[in-house]
Amino acid sequence: MNTPHRSHGSDRPDAAGRSGRSLLRAPLAHWRQDLPASLVVFLVAVPLCVGVAVASGVPAERGLITGIVGGLVVGLLPGSSLQVSGPAAGLTVLVHDAVQKFGLPSLGAVVLAAGLLQVAMGLLRMGRWFRAISLSVVHGMLAGIGLILILGQLYAVSGRSAPGSGTAKVAGIPALLGDWLTGRAAMTAVAMTAATVALLMCWKKLPAPVRAVPAPLAAVALAAGTTALLDLDVPRVRVDGLLGAVAVPTADGLGAVASAAGLGTVLAFAVIASAESLFSAAAVDQMHDGRRTDYDKELTSQGIGNTLCGLLGALPMTAVIVRSAANVQAGARTKASRVLHGVWLLMFAALVPAALGLVPLAVLGGVLIHAGGKLIPLRQGAALWRAHRSEVVVLTATAGAIVVTNLFEGVLLGVALAVAKSAWQTSQLHIDLTDAGDGGPLHVRLSGNATFLRLPRLLDTLESLPTDRAVDLDWSDLRHLDHACRTALLTWADQHAARGSADVRLQPPLAVNA
Repeated sequence: MNTPHRSHGSDRPDAAGRSGRSLLRAPLAHWRQDLPASLVVFLVAVPLCVGVAVASGVPAERGLITGIVGGLVVGLLPGSSLQVSGPAAGLTVLVHDAVQKFGLPSLGAVVLAAGLLQVAMGLLRMGRWFRAISLSVVHGMLAGIGLILILGQLYAVSGRSAPGSGTAKVAGIPALLGDWLTGRAAMTAVAMTAATVALLMCWKKLPAPVRAVPAPLAAVALAAGTTALLDLDVPRVRVDGLLGAVAVPTADGLGAVASAAGLGTVLAFAVIASAESLFSAAAVDQMHDGRRTDYDKELTSQGIGNTLCGLLGALPMTAVIVRSAANVQAGARTKASRVLHGVWLLMFAALVPAALGLVPLAVLGGVLIHAGGKLIPLRQGAALWRAHRSEVVVLTATAGAIVVTNLFEGVLLGVALAVAKSAWQTSQLHIDLTDAGDGGPLHVRLSGNATFLRLPRLLDTLESLPTDRAVDLDWSDLRHLDHACRTALLTWADQHAARGSADVRLQPPLAVNA
């Protein structure tokens, strides 16, 4: 039987006593694995760095800057050994909204503040708390991001301006389809995007030697070559140089962050980037046998990276599961692979930036549409529907709320629904009524959890009992009895005895002031 590939990290404890190996020699001992892995991650990262930047409405070079910082800086920091950081499709919608709301010059200030907040959360050891978020909310968040990403790119590749709200984007789809059918849209770009998505979807079915090339890189290279060969009239990536893209935060940008809207955006950046990074870390830990992630240190490292990205005016970063999985699957053993991928990104951006000017925007749109589709958890949703349908309600509501409102409010709604669902499910109360039929006491036994959420049913049952019959109420099997239910039981017992001639016995007795 074939087993999934698992990388064996060099940081694994060794009973033979290798703890004395220096931090310098450990990476060098695995350079045969780390060097080729770094090249694979670099080839995966280039189109994604550029594509995420373009979709976010910022210069392509700023995406590369974030990727470089993720490799050269975060790659050296503690936390997770094998996951790789850079600009992520999951933050595209949030970055685009921030740029539209505050302007491009303010982006650095927002990212800087979010990075400092992440550092504070890491130092306060809050990283582990992100593991307590409902998976349904996480999947719903990713699905909502994926839908917004797909909708936005459909308009972009068609040469149309996307409406401002998610609801308007959805409502405009019929008109967009009409433009495609009548040829009023930029059909060359649309065809290139469709071909890119089809290629990426079919890539895993191609022969192994072909699949050795990362799919996004192959799509970008083919599109760029075809565009140059046939001299296609399609928009291409604009390139202004790496140093020219650096934008230190200004006083006006810092002022925008100080507003209520700015602080909300900073909080959204920090929370969502942290959640995506730590969820990625949990997934990567399942793929290798090396040292497990220290969530607090990883959160601090991500904050340091985002602080530096903010000072450079670049995109925010997260740990990216696509790059991280490529790193592990390519056989990486140490942090050296992710640091080297940052070196290759820096050399590429510094030495051959003109190569980016050959890339059509349509192929990047296809890469991002495919990435957005992968964020929609269709398989997980089907499994949840069979086993836990209420979780699907939370997932769908979260995704829908993100599309209709915005990312932050949608996630808050999802968390609120998840908490309400859990509260409802954990407050199950069972009421068993036994009447021996001999005119003796009625026996009522309560089990489960008696909370205020179940008061209407509990009181309806008790108040329907005949007032001329004694009642033995046994609540010893209750796992929890909150103050509201305790007070209601005592009040009902007094009223039942006052209305009739029968007594109520509570077993065990309830203290009035408990």
